[in-house]
Amino acid sequence: MAAERVFTVAGKEFTDHLTSRKFLVILALLLMFALLGMHQGIDQYNKNLESYNQQLQEAGDSAGPGMMPERPSILSVFGYLVSSLIPFGGMLAIATGFDLISKEKESRSLKTLLSHPVYRDEVINGKALGGVAALGVALVTAFALTLAVLLVCSIVPTAGEVVAIGVIGFASLLYLLAFFALALALSVVTKESGHAVIYGLALFFAIAFLLPTFGTVLGDVVAGDPPQRPEMPVTVDGRPVDEAVWMAYEEECRQHTGEMEEYRGRRQVVTDTVNLFSPIVSYHAVVWPVADPSGMPPEDAAGQIWRGVAALVVFSSVFFAVAYGKFMRMDIR
Repeated sequence: MAAERVFTVAGKEFTDHLTSRKFLVILALLLMFALLGMHQGIDQYNKNLESYNQQLQEAGDSAGPGMMPERPSILSVFGYLVSSLIPFGGMLAIATGFDLISKEKESRSLKTLLSHPVYRDEVINGKALGGVAALGVALVTAFALTLAVLLVCSIVPTAGEVVAIGVIGFASLLYLLAFFALALALSVVTKESGHAVIYGLALFFAIAFLLPTFGTVLGDVVAGDPPQRPEMPVTVDGRPVDEAVWMAYEEECRQHTGEMEEYRGRRQVVTDTVNLFSPIVSYHAVVWPVADPSGMPPEDAAGQIWRGVAALVVFSSVFFAVAYGKFMRMDIR
Protein backbone atom coordinates (compact mmCIF):
# COMPACT_ATOMS: atom_id res chain seq x y z
CA MET A 1 0.00 0.00 0.00
CA ALA A 2 1.45 3.35 -1.08
CA ALA A 3 0.61 6.40 1.00
CA GLU A 4 0.68 8.63 -2.07
CA ARG A 5 -2.12 6.70 -3.78
CA VAL A 6 -4.13 6.58 -0.55
CA PHE A 7 -3.95 10.37 -0.24
CA THR A 8 -4.86 10.77 -3.90
CA VAL A 9 -8.06 8.79 -3.41
CA ALA A 10 -8.70 10.59 -0.11
CA GLY A 11 -8.28 14.00 -1.75
CA LYS A 12 -10.79 13.18 -4.47
CA GLU A 13 -13.33 11.87 -1.94
CA PHE A 14 -12.78 14.88 0.30
CA THR A 15 -13.49 17.27 -2.58
CA ASP A 16 -16.55 15.28 -3.65
CA HIS A 17 -17.98 15.47 -0.12
CA LEU A 18 -17.48 19.21 0.27
CA THR A 19 -19.20 19.82 -3.07
CA SER A 20 -21.98 17.28 -2.46
CA ARG A 21 -25.46 18.76 -2.10
CA LYS A 22 -26.60 16.24 0.49
CA PHE A 23 -23.50 16.86 2.63
CA LEU A 24 -23.91 20.64 2.49
CA VAL A 25 -27.66 20.51 3.24
CA ILE A 26 -27.22 18.37 6.35
CA LEU A 27 -24.24 20.47 7.45
CA ALA A 28 -26.35 23.61 7.07
CA LEU A 29 -29.10 22.06 9.21
CA LEU A 30 -26.52 21.08 11.82
CA LEU A 31 -25.09 24.61 11.98
CA MET A 32 -28.56 26.17 12.04
CA PHE A 33 -29.68 24.07 15.01
CA ALA A 34 -26.29 24.58 16.65
CA LEU A 35 -26.79 28.36 16.43
CA LEU A 36 -30.29 28.03 17.85
CA GLY A 37 -29.04 25.91 20.73
CA MET A 38 -26.11 28.26 21.23
CA HIS A 39 -28.48 31.20 21.59
CA GLN A 40 -30.40 29.34 24.29
CA GLY A 41 -27.15 28.30 25.99
CA ILE A 42 -25.72 31.83 26.03
CA ASP A 43 -29.01 33.20 27.35
CA GLN A 44 -28.98 30.62 30.17
CA TYR A 45 -25.30 31.32 30.88
CA ASN A 46 -25.99 35.06 31.24
CA LYS A 47 -28.83 34.31 33.66
CA ASN A 48 -26.59 32.03 35.70
CA LEU A 49 -23.83 34.67 35.70
CA GLU A 50 -26.27 37.33 36.88
CA SER A 51 -27.42 35.04 39.70
CA TYR A 52 -23.78 34.32 40.58
CA ASN A 53 -22.93 38.03 40.82
CA GLN A 54 -26.00 38.64 42.95
CA GLN A 55 -24.99 35.85 45.34
CA LEU A 56 -21.49 37.33 45.58
CA GLN A 57 -22.93 40.71 46.54
CA GLU A 58 -25.19 39.13 49.16
CA ALA A 59 -22.34 37.07 50.61
CA GLY A 60 -20.01 40.05 50.94
CA ASP A 61 -16.68 39.80 52.70
CA SER A 62 -18.05 37.72 55.59
CA ALA A 63 -18.43 34.53 53.55
CA GLY A 64 -15.76 31.87 54.01
CA PRO A 65 -13.98 30.03 51.17
CA GLY A 66 -16.38 27.08 51.32
CA MET A 67 -19.44 29.33 51.27
CA MET A 68 -18.65 31.13 48.01
CA PRO A 69 -21.00 30.33 45.09
CA GLU A 70 -19.61 28.44 42.10
CA ARG A 71 -19.00 30.53 38.99
CA PRO A 72 -21.01 29.29 35.98
CA SER A 73 -19.05 27.66 33.17
CA ILE A 74 -19.41 28.28 29.45
CA LEU A 75 -19.25 24.51 28.95
CA SER A 76 -23.01 24.49 29.41
CA VAL A 77 -23.24 26.28 26.05
CA PHE A 78 -21.45 23.38 24.39
CA GLY A 79 -24.02 21.05 25.93
CA TYR A 80 -26.55 22.61 23.55
CA LEU A 81 -24.13 22.04 20.65
CA VAL A 82 -23.84 18.38 21.66
CA SER A 83 -27.63 18.10 21.63
CA SER A 84 -27.59 19.22 17.98
CA LEU A 85 -24.67 16.94 17.07
CA ILE A 86 -26.40 13.79 18.30
CA PRO A 87 -29.16 13.70 15.65
CA PHE A 88 -27.72 15.80 12.82
CA GLY A 89 -24.11 14.73 13.31
CA GLY A 90 -25.16 11.08 13.14
CA MET A 91 -27.16 11.69 9.96
CA LEU A 92 -24.27 13.68 8.47
CA ALA A 93 -21.89 10.78 9.16
CA ILE A 94 -24.30 8.30 7.55
CA ALA A 95 -24.77 10.59 4.54
CA THR A 96 -20.99 10.78 4.16
CA GLY A 97 -20.39 7.04 4.15
CA PHE A 98 -23.46 5.25 2.81
CA ASP A 99 -22.54 5.43 -0.89
CA LEU A 100 -18.74 5.41 -0.85
CA ILE A 101 -18.58 1.91 -2.36
CA SER A 102 -22.17 1.23 -3.42
CA LYS A 103 -22.24 4.16 -5.86
CA GLU A 104 -19.11 2.74 -7.54
CA LYS A 105 -20.83 -0.64 -7.85
CA GLU A 106 -24.02 0.90 -9.25
CA SER A 107 -22.17 2.94 -11.86
CA ARG A 108 -19.84 -0.01 -12.60
CA SER A 109 -16.88 2.33 -12.15
CA LEU A 110 -15.27 0.22 -9.41
CA LYS A 111 -13.85 -2.26 -11.90
CA THR A 112 -12.47 0.61 -13.97
CA LEU A 113 -10.97 2.20 -10.85
CA LEU A 114 -9.22 -1.01 -9.82
CA SER A 115 -7.85 -1.46 -13.34
CA HIS A 116 -5.62 1.52 -12.63
CA PRO A 117 -2.38 1.08 -10.65
CA VAL A 118 -4.18 1.20 -7.32
CA TYR A 119 -4.84 -1.64 -4.87
CA ARG A 120 -8.05 -2.45 -3.05
CA ASP A 121 -6.71 -1.51 0.38
CA GLU A 122 -5.63 1.87 -1.00
CA VAL A 123 -9.14 2.47 -2.34
CA ILE A 124 -11.00 1.61 0.86
CA ASN A 125 -8.50 3.40 3.09
CA GLY A 126 -8.47 6.47 0.86
CA LYS A 127 -12.25 6.68 0.72
CA ALA A 128 -12.45 6.29 4.51
CA LEU A 129 -9.77 8.93 5.06
CA GLY A 130 -11.52 11.38 2.74
CA GLY A 131 -14.82 10.90 4.55
CA VAL A 132 -13.19 11.35 7.96
CA ALA A 133 -11.51 14.55 6.76
CA ALA A 134 -14.85 15.93 5.54
CA LEU A 135 -16.49 15.14 8.88
CA GLY A 136 -13.55 16.79 10.66
CA VAL A 137 -14.08 19.97 8.63
CA ALA A 138 -17.79 19.96 9.53
CA LEU A 139 -16.99 19.48 13.22
CA VAL A 140 -14.30 22.17 13.28
CA THR A 141 -16.74 24.55 11.57
CA ALA A 142 -19.41 23.96 14.22
CA PHE A 143 -17.01 24.39 17.14
CA ALA A 144 -15.28 27.41 15.59
CA LEU A 145 -18.65 29.05 14.99
CA THR A 146 -19.62 28.45 18.61
CA LEU A 147 -16.36 29.91 19.93
CA ALA A 148 -16.64 32.89 17.59
CA VAL A 149 -20.13 33.72 18.84
CA LEU A 150 -18.94 33.40 22.45
CA LEU A 151 -16.06 35.80 21.82
CA VAL A 152 -18.37 38.26 20.07
CA CYS A 153 -20.55 38.15 23.19
CA SER A 154 -17.41 38.91 25.30
CA ILE A 155 -17.43 35.43 26.84
CA VAL A 156 -13.83 34.23 27.03
CA PRO A 157 -13.12 30.62 28.11
CA THR A 158 -10.49 29.89 30.73
CA ALA A 159 -7.53 27.57 30.09
CA GLY A 160 -9.35 24.69 31.83
CA GLU A 161 -12.46 25.28 29.75
CA VAL A 162 -10.39 25.28 26.53
CA VAL A 163 -9.03 21.84 27.48
CA ALA A 164 -12.55 20.61 28.26
CA ILE A 165 -13.78 21.94 24.90
CA GLY A 166 -10.97 20.00 23.21
CA VAL A 167 -12.07 16.81 24.98
CA ILE A 168 -15.67 17.40 23.88
CA GLY A 169 -14.48 17.98 20.31
CA PHE A 170 -12.44 14.77 20.34
CA ALA A 171 -15.42 12.79 21.69
CA SER A 172 -17.64 14.37 19.02
CA LEU A 173 -15.25 13.23 16.29
CA LEU A 174 -15.27 9.68 17.68
CA TYR A 175 -19.08 9.80 17.72
CA LEU A 176 -19.22 10.84 14.05
CA LEU A 177 -16.67 8.18 13.12
CA ALA A 178 -18.83 5.50 14.74
CA PHE A 179 -21.78 6.13 12.43
CA PHE A 180 -19.50 6.81 9.47
CA ALA A 181 -17.92 3.36 9.93
CA LEU A 182 -21.40 1.83 10.18
CA ALA A 183 -22.47 3.54 6.93
CA LEU A 184 -19.23 2.50 5.20
CA ALA A 185 -19.82 -1.13 6.15
CA LEU A 186 -23.38 -0.96 4.82
CA SER A 187 -22.08 0.64 1.61
CA VAL A 188 -19.80 -2.35 1.06
CA VAL A 189 -22.32 -5.03 2.07
CA THR A 190 -25.38 -3.76 0.21
CA LYS A 191 -25.75 -3.67 -3.56
CA GLU A 192 -27.52 -0.32 -3.83
CA SER A 193 -26.99 3.06 -2.17
CA GLY A 194 -30.73 3.36 -1.48
CA HIS A 195 -30.67 0.22 0.63
CA ALA A 196 -27.55 1.40 2.45
CA VAL A 197 -29.05 4.75 3.47
CA ILE A 198 -32.34 3.14 4.56
CA TYR A 199 -30.55 0.54 6.66
CA GLY A 200 -28.22 3.20 8.04
CA LEU A 201 -31.01 5.53 9.15
CA ALA A 202 -33.03 2.61 10.55
CA LEU A 203 -30.05 1.44 12.60
CA PHE A 204 -29.38 5.03 13.74
CA PHE A 205 -32.88 5.48 15.12
CA ALA A 206 -32.88 1.96 16.58
CA ILE A 207 -29.61 2.69 18.39
CA ALA A 208 -30.83 6.12 19.48
CA PHE A 209 -34.25 5.17 20.82
CA LEU A 210 -34.83 1.41 20.97
CA LEU A 211 -31.50 0.11 22.28
CA PRO A 212 -31.50 2.06 25.60
CA THR A 213 -35.09 0.95 26.25
CA PHE A 214 -34.18 -2.63 25.40
CA GLY A 215 -31.24 -2.46 27.82
CA THR A 216 -33.50 -1.26 30.63
CA VAL A 217 -36.10 -3.96 29.96
CA LEU A 218 -33.45 -6.68 29.67
CA GLY A 219 -31.87 -5.48 32.91
CA ASP A 220 -35.23 -5.80 34.69
CA VAL A 221 -35.73 -9.31 33.28
CA VAL A 222 -32.24 -10.55 34.21
CA ALA A 223 -32.25 -8.96 37.66
CA GLY A 224 -35.69 -10.34 38.45
CA ASP A 225 -38.19 -8.88 40.88
CA PRO A 226 -36.79 -6.34 43.33
CA PRO A 227 -36.58 -7.48 46.98
CA GLN A 228 -39.63 -6.60 49.01
CA ARG A 229 -39.27 -4.14 51.86
CA PRO A 230 -40.04 -5.72 55.26
CA GLU A 231 -43.34 -4.85 56.83
CA MET A 232 -43.17 -2.32 59.62
CA PRO A 233 -44.28 -3.61 63.07
CA VAL A 234 -47.25 -2.13 64.90
CA THR A 235 -46.51 1.09 66.79
CA VAL A 236 -48.46 3.11 69.33
CA ASP A 237 -47.94 6.88 69.29
CA GLY A 238 -44.85 6.36 67.14
CA ARG A 239 -43.26 3.91 69.59
CA PRO A 240 -42.86 0.15 68.97
CA VAL A 241 -45.07 -2.20 70.96
CA ASP A 242 -42.39 -4.89 71.19
CA GLU A 243 -38.70 -3.87 71.26
CA ALA A 244 -37.50 -7.31 70.14
CA VAL A 245 -39.78 -7.23 67.12
CA TRP A 246 -38.59 -3.73 66.29
CA MET A 247 -34.91 -4.75 66.51
CA ALA A 248 -35.62 -7.68 64.19
CA TYR A 249 -37.35 -5.26 61.79
CA GLU A 250 -34.31 -2.96 61.76
CA GLU A 251 -32.07 -5.93 60.96
CA GLU A 252 -34.37 -6.92 58.10
CA CYS A 253 -34.21 -3.32 56.81
CA ARG A 254 -30.41 -3.46 56.77
CA GLN A 255 -30.53 -6.75 54.88
CA HIS A 256 -33.05 -5.25 52.47
CA THR A 257 -30.73 -2.31 51.80
CA GLY A 258 -27.90 -4.69 50.91
CA GLU A 259 -30.17 -6.77 48.70
CA MET A 260 -31.38 -3.65 46.89
CA GLU A 261 -27.80 -2.56 46.19
CA GLU A 262 -27.02 -6.02 44.82
CA TYR A 263 -30.21 -5.94 42.73
CA ARG A 264 -29.39 -2.50 41.28
CA GLY A 265 -25.85 -3.68 40.55
CA ARG A 266 -27.09 -6.72 38.57
CA ARG A 267 -29.51 -4.58 36.62
CA GLN A 268 -26.90 -1.90 35.94
CA VAL A 269 -24.36 -4.43 34.63
CA VAL A 270 -26.86 -5.68 32.02
CA THR A 271 -27.92 -2.16 31.05
CA ASP A 272 -24.32 -0.94 30.73
CA THR A 273 -23.40 -3.99 28.63
CA VAL A 274 -26.23 -3.33 26.17
CA ASN A 275 -25.42 0.39 26.06
CA LEU A 276 -21.87 -0.41 24.95
CA PHE A 277 -23.43 -1.00 21.51
CA SER A 278 -24.85 2.54 21.45
CA PRO A 279 -22.46 5.30 20.35
CA ILE A 280 -24.98 7.85 21.62
CA VAL A 281 -24.84 6.51 25.19
CA SER A 282 -21.03 6.29 25.01
CA TYR A 283 -20.88 9.85 23.69
CA HIS A 284 -23.00 11.03 26.60
CA ALA A 285 -20.74 9.13 28.99
CA VAL A 286 -17.73 11.12 27.75
CA VAL A 287 -19.27 14.56 27.29
CA TRP A 288 -21.42 15.15 30.35
CA PRO A 289 -18.75 14.54 33.03
CA VAL A 290 -16.61 17.07 31.15
CA ALA A 291 -19.40 19.62 30.64
CA ASP A 292 -20.60 19.27 34.26
CA PRO A 293 -17.62 18.12 36.38
CA SER A 294 -19.50 18.76 39.62
CA GLY A 295 -21.97 15.98 38.84
CA MET A 296 -19.75 13.10 40.09
CA PRO A 297 -16.42 12.49 41.87
CA PRO A 298 -13.32 12.98 39.65
CA GLU A 299 -12.27 9.32 39.82
CA ASP A 300 -15.74 8.14 38.76
CA ALA A 301 -15.85 10.74 35.98
CA ALA A 302 -12.43 9.65 34.66
CA GLY A 303 -13.47 5.99 34.61
CA GLN A 304 -16.71 6.79 32.81
CA ILE A 305 -14.90 8.94 30.23
CA TRP A 306 -12.35 6.23 29.43
CA ARG A 307 -15.07 3.58 29.12
CA GLY A 308 -17.02 5.81 26.76
CA VAL A 309 -13.96 6.54 24.61
CA ALA A 310 -13.07 2.84 24.47
CA ALA A 311 -16.63 1.90 23.46
CA LEU A 312 -16.63 4.49 20.63
CA VAL A 313 -13.24 3.32 19.35
CA VAL A 314 -14.27 -0.35 19.43
CA PHE A 315 -17.59 0.36 17.68
CA SER A 316 -15.83 2.23 14.85
CA SER A 317 -13.05 -0.35 14.57
CA VAL A 318 -15.45 -3.28 14.29
CA PHE A 319 -17.48 -1.81 11.46
CA PHE A 320 -14.44 -0.54 9.61
CA ALA A 321 -12.92 -4.02 9.88
CA VAL A 322 -16.15 -5.45 8.45
CA ALA A 323 -16.03 -2.98 5.54
CA TYR A 324 -12.33 -3.60 4.93
CA GLY A 325 -12.57 -7.40 5.04
CA LYS A 326 -15.67 -7.55 2.83
CA PHE A 327 -14.23 -5.14 0.27
CA MET A 328 -10.93 -7.03 0.03
CA ARG A 329 -12.81 -10.26 -0.79
CA MET A 330 -15.51 -8.71 -2.94
CA ASP A 331 -16.17 -10.29 -6.36
CA ILE A 332 -16.13 -7.35 -8.78
CA ARG A 333 -17.69 -8.00 -12.17
